[in-house]
Amino acid sequence: MERIHDGPMAGRTVLVTGATSGIGRATALGLATMGADVALTGRDRGRTEDAAREIRAAGGMKVEVFVADLSCQAQVRRLASEVLDDLPRIDVLVNNAGGYWDTRHVTVDGLERTFAVNHLAPFLLTKLLLDRLERSAPARVVTVSSNAHTTGRIDFDDLQGELSYQLAKRMHRSAVTANALHPGVVRTSFGAEDPARIQRLLVPLLRPVMKSPAQGAATSIHLASTPELEQVSGRYFANRRPTRSSPRSYDQAVATRLWEASADLVGLTASPRV
Repeated sequence: MERIHDGPMAGRTVLVTGATSGIGRATALGLATMGADVALTGRDRGRTEDAAREIRAAGGMKVEVFVADLSCQAQVRRLASEVLDDLPRIDVLVNNAGGYWDTRHVTVDGLERTFAVNHLAPFLLTKLLLDRLERSAPARVVTVSSNAHTTGRIDFDDLQGELSYQLAKRMHRSAVTANALHPGVVRTSFGAEDPARIQRLLVPLLRPVMKSPAQGAATSIHLASTPELEQVSGRYFANRRPTRSSPRSYDQAVATRLWEASADLVGLTASPRV
């Protein structure tokens, strides 16, 4: 396969977490075929290297591999250190890694696993890479979320797993944008390690009408690459279009409180930016 020397993402470096399968793998592949240098993260080195081989075979110019279990904060910190050592610039960070466990699993840090992987890991990784993103600006942070957030609420006495960033508000003076998205209902292995009973019953029935991983990655790729979105920040997208997230997600007092609680749980001082 001929290597891709140009394209709309040529010269840009994109880091995609959870890129071994599903939406993350399709996102990395799509951006690489647009000319981007891509860096992939995954829990398993063999699966991550396999994804890298597929992207190289499709013409990707430069593909790097990082291995880390994002449920462990020490590994998130090690990942950030390795990324900063190896990548002189980061133009786009795609926080794609996520998971769902129906029963309560506790991480090595003593945290509920779904909350740790879906919220605290991207929170910590983004904070640790923020200086590099700012120095690479104009840069973008793209976070894969879900419209499932519309049914959730945050119980600060028992934090679980709702993702609610105020990164865009805190970065409004910089050239780093931050947007979140709903990828749609996609045929992936999300939640397959510990599925709920309703998931076991419904997924086989819905699978024929679910999006493919490539279709699910379309909005991630759009937010990462579209020139017209260079200065768009703090928005929520579905089907590549901006839309409204849940009314509760616009509560600034709740967002600030969650930010401060998250900073405490990952051992960081809450940012003074407002």
